Amino acid sequence: MKPRDEERPGNEVYDRFRARIIFPICNDVGEVIAFSGRLLESDAQVAKYLNSPETPLFQKGRVLFGLHKTKRALIEANCAIVCEGQLDLIALFEAGIKNVVAPQGTAFTEHQARILKRFADEVVLCFDADQAGQKAAAHSLDALLQNDLIVRVVDMPPGEDPDSLIRRNGKEKFEKRVASARDFFDYWIDREVAAVDLSSLGAKMQLARKLAETVSQVRDPVMRGEVSNKMSARLGVPASEFEKLTPKARLERTNENGPASSQAAIAPRHDIAVLCLLALRDEAARKFLLEQNWREVLQQISGAELLARILESELRPDDPVSLNSLMSRLTAEEEGLVSAWLMQKMPANAIEVAEGWWNGLIQATLRRQLEIAETRIRLPQLTTGEVVNLQKEIVDLREQLHHISRLSSVPEAGR
Repeated sequence: MKPRDEERPGNEVYDRFRARIIFPICNDVGEVIAFSGRLLESDAQVAKYLNSPETPLFQKGRVLFGLHKTKRALIEANCAIVCEGQLDLIALFEAGIKNVVAPQGTAFTEHQARILKRFADEVVLCFDADQAGQKAAAHSLDALLQNDLIVRVVDMPPGEDPDSLIRRNGKEKFEKRVASARDFFDYWIDREVAAVDLSSLGAKMQLARKLAETVSQVRDPVMRGEVSNKMSARLGVPASEFEKLTPKARLERTNENGPASSQAAIAPRHDIAVLCLLALRDEAARKFLLEQNWREVLQQISGAELLARILESELRPDDPVSLNSLMSRLTAEEEGLVSAWLMQKMPANAIEVAEGWWNGLIQATLRRQLEIAETRIRLPQLTTGEVVNLQKEIVDLREQLHHISRLSSVPEAGR
């Protein structure tokens, strides 16, 4: 309930979420921290979604709806499908498309993008085709690029949203639409150029400066060069001249001004971070991990270096001296990460959580190996012996995946 006039105590109150369907908003471990209400009937005069007031626990720019249910799927797909609203996410999830999240507002914040980077390297924006959806996609770009995320955009038919589209056409057609999603810059260049008269030199230069400013948000130099070439070609501006308009990337500017805080950059993805936490804090979970072929597995995974260092150390979770010895060999940024993990809440079933996340890690690694083998076997000019060896490898990888999939999944506390 909410007072009609919040400045007058004792005033008449009314239902904040009247005529709305209510969705609980959870943090990434499944604890309810707020609520969101969506209008049951359309009303242009009223906001479609209304959230609980912000509190120390709930700040909408720091929460992704559905993440506690979908983070395993995000890691396995290494891709996040981003929808605007809760109903879109629920419809996709019910249809079996589970690598999906939704921001609490209309566009991504930098904090939300940092969270998402822990789970995936690629983002597919699946916003509505209306003007508000296109604006939300454009406003999301800077935050996503600054966190080195690859961004694509699904071409949504006019008047459709993910909820209506998947109910009408089904999962398979929706997945094809996602697979054919365009690179964000191709989509954005077409959108911006369509609104400008390129025969006007002034309009062309104004657009070039606008596009160059966005290119500057791309931190990866190779990607930045490729995008610059695309934009200069489309505008009919020499690449060297367009490059002069492009401000230096944010990372380069930060490095010139002094060392940046790299904690966000070195923070491992979520599954690795959970295993780091358990290897630091729980003796049984640590013993389980040490019994696995962790050296071989972690060598194949980018960003797992800190977990390997924790496992190869002589750390004993109940011995502060051994912890201090480990901390003394870490960089300042790594020490900050470990200190944060030491303060986090531990799941009651740590050994089961460790087993679940480790099996998920193995499963994702096997899927990548299988994808590589299936791609190679389609290459022309392979010898008969190479084809036979690849066929054996594919069968073996599929059997391993089948065995892993039969193992128990991560308990709710670890999701």
